[in-house]
Amino acid sequence: MLIWGWRTRIYVLAMTTFLCGRCGNPASHAVRKAVTKFTLFFIPLFPISVKYTAQCTFCGIENRIPKEDAVRLQAQEEQGQAQQQAAPGYPPHPSQGASQFPQQGAPQHPSQPQGFPQQGQFPQQGQPQQGQFPQQGH
Repeated sequence: MLIWGWRTRIYVLAMTTFLCGRCGNPASHAVRKAVTKFTLFFIPLFPISVKYTAQCTFCGIENRIPKEDAVRLQAQEEQGQAQQQAAPGYPPHPSQGASQFPQQGAPQHPSQPQGFPQQGQFPQQGQPQQGQFPQQGH
């Protein structure tokens, strides 16, 4: 008995934003690569077909695109991520030395998101918050 078939694997190459041809919205599009391989005894052996698509995350339409466009969009996304990481105006990573921004108020823990109260600043359960009065049962 010989067991054969095919299996398709989908790889997301990039998430990029451009105008959708169907809905006209500037939405994110998932650039995908679908590789279908011949399998023998459930072992993928060689590719039968390779398809490149872009799917709109707003309306869901999926369009086939040429390989060259998919590779170009993937390179643009990787280049954009590299520029965003090195862009001036973003605070440096804590491992890159002291921050160039002045500290306002109490220093925050490096992993503490800005704008959230420090540990110990939350009201304790059972204690009234400022401007509130404890409920009294009668």
